[in-house]
Amino acid sequence: MDIPSFDGWTCPLPLKNYPTIVMGHGAGGKMMNDLIRHLFAADFHNDLLAQLGDSTALELSAFRDQRLAFSTDSFVVSPLFFPGGDIGELAVNGTVNDLAMSGAMPLFLSAGFILEEGLEMETLGRISASMARACEIAGVQIAAGDTKVVERGHGDGVYINTTGIGVIPAGVDIAPTNARPGDLIIVSGTLGDHGIAIMSVREGLGFESEIKSDTAPLNGMVAEMLQVKGGHKGTPIHCLRDATRGGLSAVLNELAVASNVGIEFEEEKVPVRPAVNAACEMLGLDPFYIANEGKLVAFVLETVAEEILAVMRNNEHGKNAVIIGRVTDEHPGLVVARTMIGGSRVVDLPAGELLPRIC
Repeated sequence: MDIPSFDGWTCPLPLKNYPTIVMGHGAGGKMMNDLIRHLFAADFHNDLLAQLGDSTALELSAFRDQRLAFSTDSFVVSPLFFPGGDIGELAVNGTVNDLAMSGAMPLFLSAGFILEEGLEMETLGRISASMARACEIAGVQIAAGDTKVVERGHGDGVYINTTGIGVIPAGVDIAPTNARPGDLIIVSGTLGDHGIAIMSVREGLGFESEIKSDTAPLNGMVAEMLQVKGGHKGTPIHCLRDATRGGLSAVLNELAVASNVGIEFEEEKVPVRPAVNAACEMLGLDPFYIANEGKLVAFVLETVAEEILAVMRNNEHGKNAVIIGRVTDEHPGLVVARTMIGGSRVVDLPAGELLPRIC
């Protein structure tokens, strides 16, 4: 086993004698205090977190005319590190994106860590540093946190919960119930990358080209999309969802039911990387059901759909965006795919978990 490296850590001395997590790191005493102050607080340093109280006071007076968005999510991915990302980056981007799907500007996150006894301190340091980088890229701050330790064998290294607060600009009304017949449906890029990247590592599968997770913060692209105006009131973007667990099929089915509309899309227009498509064929999976961590689905007003598409393609996270279908008043609650051979099929919700522990 390699000796953990503490080079570059802030005040690492109190942690050097404990190269792995032990139960004392969650007991509320000096060891826990050292872990919080010299690892988490050092990586996530900001004036809010520096309060180190039972709660953090947030100044929101500047946003009094706007609504707050509030979201929470837990991340239990295995393995902890995978091509294109890791659980720390995923935990930040996942909650940032959940906030962005309501049109909100993400501001603050909390981070709750459940650590397993025996987790290498170097591994935890890598995860913490990755979260800090992800926060900087997304423009958010971790304002509060919590740490618990469970006995060896009662967790897979580390689980992370992140809760986020954001601000929804005035006039923005994006909701699952807002889809309207005539809306066009846009996906922001290739689908299935994250789920297949996790599967390739977990099962030891090798492909000619490496498949990487698409984990990324989408709040910047959404903010640019919101600059496009049109419609009778508010934004011409009616619905936004990130296509995580259950993939594209879950998103389309959930929105069809919530808005009581029908949805039709063309299979050949849905972007899927050749390597991902080949992996799905080999594994007997449908890429429409595979999770993504850096892709969104947008339902937008038809008259400005091309303008929104152009804005998305000008952003690094939307360069492969494409219009795949439309909303209809026929067959409400159903999603229908037009196949490449000219037929059609109903795309239902996934019956179970195709790829367990992917986020």
